[in-house]
Amino acid sequence: MTERKEDQTRSRLEKLQRIKDLGINPYPTRYQRSHSTQEAVTIFREKGDNPDELPQIRVAGRITAMRIMGKASFMDIRDGSGRIQVYFKKDTLGEEKYGLLHDFDIGDFLGVEGTLFKTRTEEITIQVSGFTFLSKALQPLPEKWHGLTDVEKRYRQRYLDLISNEEVRQIFRMRSQVISSMRRFLDGQGFMEVETPVLQSIAAGALAKPFATHHHALDRDLYLRIATELHLKRLIVGGFEKVYEIGRVFRNEGISIKHNPEFTTLECYQAYADYKDVMDLTEQMISSIAKEVLGTTQVTSGETTIDFAPPWPRIPLRDIIRDKSGIDFEEFPGAASLEAKIRQTGIPVDAGLSWAKLVDHLLSQKVEPDLIQPTFLTDYPVELSPLAKRKPEDEQLTERFEAFCGGMEIANAFSELNDPLDQRDRFEEQEKMRAEFGDEEVERTDNDFLTALEHGMPPTGGLGIGIDRLVMLLTGQHSIREVILFPQLRSQE
Repeated sequence: MTERKEDQTRSRLEKLQRIKDLGINPYPTRYQRSHSTQEAVTIFREKGDNPDELPQIRVAGRITAMRIMGKASFMDIRDGSGRIQVYFKKDTLGEEKYGLLHDFDIGDFLGVEGTLFKTRTEEITIQVSGFTFLSKALQPLPEKWHGLTDVEKRYRQRYLDLISNEEVRQIFRMRSQVISSMRRFLDGQGFMEVETPVLQSIAAGALAKPFATHHHALDRDLYLRIATELHLKRLIVGGFEKVYEIGRVFRNEGISIKHNPEFTTLECYQAYADYKDVMDLTEQMISSIAKEVLGTTQVTSGETTIDFAPPWPRIPLRDIIRDKSGIDFEEFPGAASLEAKIRQTGIPVDAGLSWAKLVDHLLSQKVEPDLIQPTFLTDYPVELSPLAKRKPEDEQLTERFEAFCGGMEIANAFSELNDPLDQRDRFEEQEKMRAEFGDEEVERTDNDFLTALEHGMPPTGGLGIGIDRLVMLLTGQHSIREVILFPQLRSQE
């Protein structure tokens, strides 16, 4: 803490004590508002020509500007809806009450009551007839609180970011609207929202490394879920035909502008549907959300306009990787030969990756960055898709798609594998890859899920959407940290 900040805090503590010495509770339990600040502004605009019709106003909020003078003073009060100016007159309040203004600071919370009028500068203002002190801020706001730009401080102290930057508050309002719109769409399609366990005995349902913990009462190791998939499919087995969950998942992976160790996903499953049905659902849902939240399917990102309107292009994975990299991965069925070919083309690649990881590497390096408009990539190899159903016409491929937009993956989906014998074989192949390549990001065998499948699951289409990335696109942000209120950060030490 700087010496100046220490002085400011000391001054605020002294003011707090003076307020207490006057018998005033600086932290009262409640304050009854009659209007928000913007409701008050609206009332004046509607009735200002007839002052007799204007009601008494009681608003409350944070002091964001102060101009304390001898006989009259102005402050700005900001609440969740916006800002309004308030006007204090010594003659109206009395000397003792007016003198309290000198113990107020920017950042304090104040409730005021009075009548609306318009100043000579045409600003709608409340002339204060009484006020109530609501909370003393002991820490000063940053010097540039009205436009905090220190990225590190913005993420570590998000409350300061929200106080300082209206555009940031708007991003998170829009995030909430996106999720609400998503729920409305799925509810309207007959889906039922459910909740599944966060703590799981086996971290399965995705290719990711989990976070581990220990439950002392049960004396067993548990994992934070890396996906909601396998429990949701158990519900399809149980007879629910359309289910979805919006919730946090946790993956012990690196941090980047596209990755946070905990993030929010939508997963939904529909009985008697396949991946083509899910493609239709995905483009309809995302375009519907964009229209509801933004009023348009078009979003500007830098110099590019992204259009979510259906239909989205549907391109086989093999074709686009061959076009972008010059490599046909089906001509190189082994990891060693495919790695050699990748190196021959000059694409940097780590040694010792499995064949599936090498294909995924080609996708992420040569294809994904160029997929700016919404695009479905389809028909992934079995090795990349341990939970997806094989294509009847080519059993080396699966009925799977990933949706890309803005140079990143935003959705993953497939016709769900419901053959328990094939599923067991796939799990065993994944375990072999784990042993051979030391790959912790492979699918784990979940025997209880296999038992569920053995009781019969109808043909099912499943979908997972990364909500954080979708919000990035809809709000024009380029870092996932801008759309997560409290992103994980490296230690300050």
